[in-house]
Amino acid sequence: MKYYVDFHLLPDPELSVPILMNTLFEKLHRGLVEIDSHELGVSFPNVLCEKPFLGDCMRVHGSMLNLERLMARNWLTGMHDYLQVEPIKLVPEQTLHCRVQRVQPKTNVDRLRRRYMKRHGVTETEAVILIPDTVEKRVRLPFLQIKSQSTGQHFCLFIEHLTPQKQAVRGEFNTYGLSLTATVPWF
Repeated sequence: MKYYVDFHLLPDPELSVPILMNTLFEKLHRGLVEIDSHELGVSFPNVLCEKPFLGDCMRVHGSMLNLERLMARNWLTGMHDYLQVEPIKLVPEQTLHCRVQRVQPKTNVDRLRRRYMKRHGVTETEAVILIPDTVEKRVRLPFLQIKSQSTGQHFCLFIEHLTPQKQAVRGEFNTYGLSLTATVPWF
């Protein structure tokens, strides 16, 4: 991944940074689906891990060809008043690499029980015994609120930036620009 493009959100008195980032990310997802790319990765260089906040900048990493393919599409419709889009740039030399991945925590014990009852045909009492309250976890990761195109449901997409490392790891990215194996340049 030798190139990247930054998308900086501009301050807006009516829309918060998280709302704008949710919209920008959904548009990126649709753009990645349209070009059927598994070679573009995303990171959030201003992420705050101590607060669940992704910041005001989204960075997309990839080859010059794949970034140009993405940018040639009309995927940013409606966002131009809220964004400053940088030109495609070369990644600085001697940079670290970071894996940015989706985390799917088991956050709601009631939802887990309902799902289990539906799938396994057990009663609510049996589900309470099989899935105790201790299963529920609190998550302190930054997240995006996304609307599923297939189901129409809203969900939280928790994003974790792992510890930067010296070695880059090649691999595929999903249509959210995230990967369980591949890294992106981190600077």
